Amino acid sequence: MARTPDHMPVLSRGKHRNARKGACFMEFASFLAGERWSDHPACTHPLLAAMARGVNDLLDDDARPRIVWLIPDVVGLNSDDPRSHAWIAREAALAALPVVPEARQRVAAVGLLHCERHLAGLGEPSVDLRTRRALDDAPHARDWARHFVTLGASDSRSFGKRSAPAIVESALAGIAESTAYRNDVLVALLERTIMICRERFGSGTAVPDGLPTRV
Repeated sequence: MARTPDHMPVLSRGKHRNARKGACFMEFASFLAGERWSDHPACTHPLLAAMARGVNDLLDDDARPRIVWLIPDVVGLNSDDPRSHAWIAREAALAALPVVPEARQRVAAVGLLHCERHLAGLGEPSVDLRTRRALDDAPHARDWARHFVTLGASDSRSFGKRSAPAIVESALAGIAESTAYRNDVLVALLERTIMICRERFGSGTAVPDGLPTRV
């Protein structure tokens, strides 16, 4: 069973003024990174950190300990690659599309298409196979999203600041509201996204001896 180390705060929802008040996922990461106590530490990609904060807050209290052992994996996990926001947002939309109701499926499908368009504009040669399969499994949302995307202009400059965070936020909210298995889906999403970021960004920063690692 996963447990927090002795004398370390237990994860809980929201921001905390200091460790005596508790900690969320990213506050814990700031501590492990040796940074000033914050839920927006510099050690982690900002969109990945936003996903981690969202998952932390949406998980049930008894499920939140399941993500403790992912915290060291985000320390040093950052990148200035302009594709990075789309990689992260795409994972959120892919997780949401199969489990949310049709109205939110449309939003997730639009998000997927925006991610793929953004990546294509940055030179990625083809649409991710998982995106094709996910859209084909939700044909009504796919067709609606394709029509919607053709009506609007895409501003690649604002993708990382506005579009990608909105995709992640909507996906997390949809997952949390729409499925009885939300804890499993949210934990799996965060774990999978961290794994993909580690593959694409590099290995991150080593965590000092004595701090928590996966068991």
